Amino acid sequence: MITSLDIVNFKCLREVSLAMRPLTILTGVNGGGKSTVLQSLLLARLASNSPGRAVRLNGPYELALGTAADVLSGSAPTPDITISFGGGGEDWTYGFSVPAHEEALYLDVTRLPERPAPGIGNEPGAFTYLGAERLGPRDVLSVSAEEPEHIGVGVRGEFTAQVLALRETRSVSTRATVRETLRHQQVASPQLRLQAEAWASEIIRPVRITAQLSTGIMASTIRFQETDQFADMIRPVNTGFGVSYALPIIVSGLLAVEGDVLLIENPEAHLHPAGQSRLGRFLAKVAGSGVQVVVETHSDHVLNGARLAVARDHALDSAAMIVHYFDRAGVTPIQVNQVGELDAWPEGFFDQIENDLGVLAHARRRR
Repeated sequence: MITSLDIVNFKCLREVSLAMRPLTILTGVNGGGKSTVLQSLLLARLASNSPGRAVRLNGPYELALGTAADVLSGSAPTPDITISFGGGGEDWTYGFSVPAHEEALYLDVTRLPERPAPGIGNEPGAFTYLGAERLGPRDVLSVSAEEPEHIGVGVRGEFTAQVLALRETRSVSTRATVRETLRHQQVASPQLRLQAEAWASEIIRPVRITAQLSTGIMASTIRFQETDQFADMIRPVNTGFGVSYALPIIVSGLLAVEGDVLLIENPEAHLHPAGQSRLGRFLAKVAGSGVQVVVETHSDHVLNGARLAVARDHALDSAAMIVHYFDRAGVTPIQVNQVGELDAWPEGFFDQIENDLGVLAHARRRR
């Protein structure tokens, strides 16, 4: 598992070193570098799997990074970008260079490790990136032409219905069921759809799920139903955005096995605060099962849910979680102890509610 990440000359990160844990939470101000950290992982992933000596900056994983000159740090003394990983006493370094042609839409790969960093070179389906711009409710979803064994939920969650349907029809032999450590306590069956229903019902709202493949039109469909057995099926557009946004996270987490990598941007989107907290607890449980989970979030509820997973659920050891707070001054690492307490609370770190309540109290005193 990756335990350290060093980034040099990539976008806004001139030089930064981050400790990585089974659960790494990235939070902080807009434009502080959180997404850049995730993109550095994607860049290393692309270099590991690229057939040539260049990586495209636009297209793969829905990246839209512009030109090579755009991704080079403004204060970089050379046209070189370095992304290095550490873990288990080993190091893996990926080197990139901006081509002489400033408008190039790719980076030259100048250095690769003899073997990929842990998880970075995983087979498709074992490395999952869920971007911030996920699909909202859709009556019809896409299908992937990859081998069924290698199909994941997709960058936008677009293949979630296909993933569920393939396991319903027993069309895969690997990752066919949910591991025991990730099964919901109220459902004994390891079947993915039933487990996804149970977790979605706890995190979002009580729901039943039906997913089907429409091979004639190369599409998939997903429908929802209230837990009342006599309730009608509901189209996604009539269930609200929360289900469509959170379900791909739940499914990808349940599919993960030890050694997988799961990168998620803004898991809290369209969820009630209670759901955000429960999703944080779920992701911490996934990390506790041996999956490397990296989450970018602006939600204190997601963070607090992960803290509950440590302090109350004991689903994750405190040493297996770290929070990095990004602001204009740099990055502050924050540790958590076994009772969920944080060892630092820098200015601007989820303190807006206290600030607003202080202003309201002052306003009341002035009346």
